[in-house]
Amino acid sequence: MLFLYLMSLLALVIQAVFVTLAIAAGLYYLAELVEEYTVMAKYIITWTVIITASLHIGLIIFEDIPLHLNILGLVQQSLHGVLLRQFPVVRVTSATFIAAVVVLVTHHYFAFQFFGAVYFSFSEVLSYFTLCLWVVPFALFVSLSANDYVLPTTGTEKQPLLGDNNVVTDYLSRKSKRYSLLSFFSFAKESILPQRTKKAF
Repeated sequence: MLFLYLMSLLALVIQAVFVTLAIAAGLYYLAELVEEYTVMAKYIITWTVIITASLHIGLIIFEDIPLHLNILGLVQQSLHGVLLRQFPVVRVTSATFIAAVVVLVTHHYFAFQFFGAVYFSFSEVLSYFTLCLWVVPFALFVSLSANDYVLPTTGTEKQPLLGDNNVVTDYLSRKSKRYSLLSFFSFAKESILPQRTKKAF
C-alpha cells in the first residue's frame, strides 16, 4: 500500500510538470499570436470586455449575487475598455492601469468573501471567477508583449530627446530594455532548454 502511495506522489509530480510546461507553451504561443495580429487581438479583447459586462448585467437580473460584486465587475470592465483605447500600448504606470489592478484585487476580495459565506457548487464558483474576473485581465497580460513592437511616432506623449537623439534612437534605446511575457519565455527557452547546433559540412 505504501509503495502504491509513493507511486501516486511521483505520478502527481510528473503530471504537475507536464501541466506547467503545457501552460507555458500555450502562453508563449498566445503572446506570439498577439504580437503578430495586434488588430485582431484588440478586436477579440474588446468583444470579451463587452461579453463580460453583459454577464454581469445578466447576474444582476437573474441571480442573487450581491449588487456590489457586479458593480465592481462593471467598473473593472469599463477600466479595461479605457485601457483598450491605446492598445497595444499599455502603460503600467498610468492611473487607469493602477485603478484597474486595484479594482481587480478588491473584486477578488469581495468575491472570495461572498463565495466563502454562501454555498455554490465548485463549477459555479469557478465559472464566476473565470468569466467575470480572469478572462480579460489574462488577455491583457498576454498582450503586454505586443507593446514592444509598436513603431515610434512623433505624436507620442514623450517628446523626442534634444541633441543627437531623435524619435527612432530614443525608441531603440528603450526597446533594448524589454520586460514582457514573450521576452521572459524566450530567455527561459534559450537558457534552460538545450540548443541544437547545425553541423557545417
